[in-house]
Amino acid sequence: MTVLSSTDRDEAEKKVKSSYFDLPPMEVSVAFPQATPASKFPPCSKYFISRDYVCFKKLLLQSVCYYLITASDYYHFNELLTPEEQAVRKRVREFMEKEVAPIMTEYWEKAEFPFHIIPKFGALGVVGGSIKGYGCPGLSITANAIATAEISRVDASCGTFVLVHSSLGMLTIALCGSEEQKQKYLPSLAQMKTVTCWALTEPDNGSDASALQTTATKVEGGWVLTGQKRWIGNSTFADLLIILARNTTTNQVNGFIVKKDAPGLTVTKIPNKIGLRIVQNGDILLQNVFVPDEERLPGLNSFQDTSKVLAVSRVMVAWQPIGISMGVYDMCHRYLLERKQFGAPLAAFQINQQKLVKILGNVQAMFLMGWRLCKLYEAGKMTPGQASLGKAWITSKARETASLGRELLGGNGIVGDFLVAKAFCDLEPIYTYEGTYDINTLVTAREVTGIASFKPAASRSRSRL
Repeated sequence: MTVLSSTDRDEAEKKVKSSYFDLPPMEVSVAFPQATPASKFPPCSKYFISRDYVCFKKLLLQSVCYYLITASDYYHFNELLTPEEQAVRKRVREFMEKEVAPIMTEYWEKAEFPFHIIPKFGALGVVGGSIKGYGCPGLSITANAIATAEISRVDASCGTFVLVHSSLGMLTIALCGSEEQKQKYLPSLAQMKTVTCWALTEPDNGSDASALQTTATKVEGGWVLTGQKRWIGNSTFADLLIILARNTTTNQVNGFIVKKDAPGLTVTKIPNKIGLRIVQNGDILLQNVFVPDEERLPGLNSFQDTSKVLAVSRVMVAWQPIGISMGVYDMCHRYLLERKQFGAPLAAFQINQQKLVKILGNVQAMFLMGWRLCKLYEAGKMTPGQASLGKAWITSKARETASLGRELLGGNGIVGDFLVAKAFCDLEPIYTYEGTYDINTLVTAREVTGIASFKPAASRSRSRL
């Protein structure tokens, strides 16, 4: 077998390649002028004018048609929101369409994070969500959820970035931190002058998160953390890392604030993801990392103490697929009106109309369940089972929605330029994190039956049969 030198390999490649092989890709608006890409996101306007064909009794009449744009809010759920919540929705939607939509496909393709938009998120007035004081906006849970949906409508990765920072990292400090910790960290985090992450999941403990193995050993003046975390969003660049570890004395789960670049701390990016590619998920290695006593979270003394944080974050995660599905509908609606085949817009074909309306129906049902979850939480009535059912069912319907959208867009359903392919992939990790579909259904089932079935039944003697 002959092994070619690098020079010979280069020459062989040159012979195979055409003269135009290394040219940059054609602008999508030039390559496919018949439909508008997601970089110009469908605005929330009332009317859309397009030259189309109207099919009536097999006669095709060319005309200028006016289409009422209801976007995805077909049942006018916006009227359920307070003026303050509507203002949050408008502000976030305009920001995402203007600042994020034009760049999201490029960064998703590169699997890189657009760091230049972090200060702009900080200026939106939504970071910190429902936390009151300390420079945080003190939004209602509903307003926080609507903001999550509007961010995710344009880009799910940005939705995850803000959710991890705000509804996990910041909320843990707000609910479990000391007064000194709140005053020290929350104002900067609310403006996104600093960024945080939340580290629970480990290589050996995903769904069985309460069995985490990272340890915290008490020493003079502080604690020594040893262990490993995986899939931690924002971790590669977070200024503060909220680490959950097992106290070696009490065997209970405690929480700690670890500073970026602490001695013994290493974080590396997880490559080769097919979804949420903009999110910087990391593997965290803690090798005898010293944490001072004042950086231990005094209100996090058992795994049960994380439930008050996860109750909020699970509601917010349920609103991510709602927002994604809203974006899928908006893109498909515009695409079907613009794209023509067989002398007519794709919107004129019955099977396409059926799929589009199924997407629309899914969005209405998902929104209503998410809204009801918020109201139950605000009234102090939401149960863990209700939150889990919401997250499980909504993400499952969102997967169906993205799949239908991918069919509607044909070949353009597999490229990120028209959003749907990106949404299709981004929903896969969301379907899994914050409790897989299966685990969340078991949480709900335990609540309605009174029987827990998370662990295999005790082994029984082999039947004589």
